[in-house]
Amino acid sequence: MNVRHRVTLTPEEKQELKALVAGGTARVRHVKRAQVLLAAHARRTDEAIARSVQVGASTVFRVKRRFVEGGVEHALYDKQRAGAERKLSGKEEALLVATACSGPPAGRARWTLQLLADEMVRLTEHQGLSRETVRRRLEENELKPWQRRMWCIPKVDAEYVARMEDVLELYAAPADKARPLVCFDETPVQLIGEVRTPVPAAPGRPRRYDYEYQRNGTANLFVHLDVHAGQRHVDVTPSRTSKDFAHQMRAIVDEHYPDAERVRVVLDNLSTHSAAALYETFPPEEARRLLRQLEFHYVPKHASWLNMVEIEISILTRQCLGRRLGDVKTLKREVARWQRQRNLARARIHWRFGVDSARQKLGKSYPLTAQAAVHKAAA
Repeated sequence: MNVRHRVTLTPEEKQELKALVAGGTARVRHVKRAQVLLAAHARRTDEAIARSVQVGASTVFRVKRRFVEGGVEHALYDKQRAGAERKLSGKEEALLVATACSGPPAGRARWTLQLLADEMVRLTEHQGLSRETVRRRLEENELKPWQRRMWCIPKVDAEYVARMEDVLELYAAPADKARPLVCFDETPVQLIGEVRTPVPAAPGRPRRYDYEYQRNGTANLFVHLDVHAGQRHVDVTPSRTSKDFAHQMRAIVDEHYPDAERVRVVLDNLSTHSAAALYETFPPEEARRLLRQLEFHYVPKHASWLNMVEIEISILTRQCLGRRLGDVKTLKREVARWQRQRNLARARIHWRFGVDSARQKLGKSYPLTAQAAVHKAAA
């Protein structure tokens, strides 16, 4: 036994080490060192400790010596090492970030770690630079230049603000049975059939379907959502022309809300979503009758997220359409079942983004506010 480094723990130290061993979250090396200290306190030999903790005899010797020299903390934890000198200086790191944010070289779709390393060698006096060095510096700056994301980048002008606040006020207003609020949109659906019969799931085996499939054309879904009643209606059609839109508007007026004084409809800016579509489809007196019953409210361009039915379509896609549906008959049946279940549950979308929130979050983009900021900066 190594008697030169005798381990004698206080009750508090012993309790601390036992908690570390039993915790299950500490690093393995720290747990083993705690086990060494506890066993040494119990006056077990170095050889017995090494066998039970499964470490070398030299490790036992070092842990005991570190405890005698500096206490429990010194025995358990290593001092942070200085590490090697950073390869890139501050200016070179700034150059790397600027390069990563710029366009990639000609003929390449995006920057890679190797391309950035080669470019830094070309731009600086370094003879070589590893991809790991580049990766670490980019990670510190939260940069991944090989990634990109499609995003809607709107132009927030006076028209955008006016339409946005108009729609948000509609959502915030109380329900009015005489003037129901309906969000309307459409979405295309591909009809995809199976070439081979799928294998059903079994215990320990997921459902299997063949990678090969058959395209059977496309269909269109017209979806309208009653914001306050928690009811939605989905129509499956072969197309989505202006005439299809006009027939949907007539169905909303005559079939879904025949007793309403006026139906307020929130729409996006698709070219077919216009009053002209009704005149292209029906006689003038019929088109005029329908338009007297309809009140169109358009969301801003590049702001379809303001149309509440977009959320409903997303739910429909996830819950019902996210599979292979091979023909229109199957599509209609499955969509009707989904619609019935959602309507029976009176599922509603709880919209929390209002005019005050818009002015708070987008206030700097409002036209007068933005102009005032420019004049202030110029002054």
